[in-house]
Amino acid sequence: MKESDLYLPLKQYLEGQNYKVKGEVCDCDVLAIREDEEPLIVELKLSLNLDVLLQSVDRLSLSSVVYIGIPKDSKAFKKKRKLTVKLLKILGFGLILIDVTKNSVEVVLDPTEYKPRKIKQKKEKLLAEFQSRIGDPNLGGMASKKGVLTSYRQKALKVAIYLQEHGDSKASAIAKDLDEPKARDIMYNNFYAWFDRVGKGIYSLNSKGKEEISLWLEKKSSF
Repeated sequence: MKESDLYLPLKQYLEGQNYKVKGEVCDCDVLAIREDEEPLIVELKLSLNLDVLLQSVDRLSLSSVVYIGIPKDSKAFKKKRKLTVKLLKILGFGLILIDVTKNSVEVVLDPTEYKPRKIKQKKEKLLAEFQSRIGDPNLGGMASKKGVLTSYRQKALKVAIYLQEHGDSKASAIAKDLDEPKARDIMYNNFYAWFDRVGKGIYSLNSKGKEEISLWLEKKSSF
């Protein structure tokens, strides 16, 4: 079992509670938003260990509603359930057990009130990434963060696909056709080294771009 296997049953459960859910948003395994409530964050792990506790402590700078999600059949948790729940209460975390085979979720503990100092800029970045990302292209709990499709990469891919289909094009035309005001900045800054400037305001997709976007096209339906 992989940590990402826990994501879809959890997402289905939270969506049933009227949350909007996305995976791998600014290093949070799962981020769920419901109206004007505090963001709900879930860190997924195959066992409850120090690493996930430390990750959850870090998430408290973003929201006071932080859960840890583990498999329901976790032997280590069953052996020390009472003490584990007590520890999580002290720390202010919630606990969710996820049964992948039955596609079910059990909320063992809700977060208790805890008010650490919030870092406003980090929280704003978190919510901005959630709102600007199109669809939900990433499975929460992915082992490699390098494969995460961020909102910026989604925009860059839209521009790259446009150039692949239309050939060398003016930045102004791309911005207009895609309704993407940052199209020129994306090509000019060229963060992924996909674009070449071939004239005044005119850009092309280079060989590196053609090669790398093909690896992302399987996620094209998400953006």
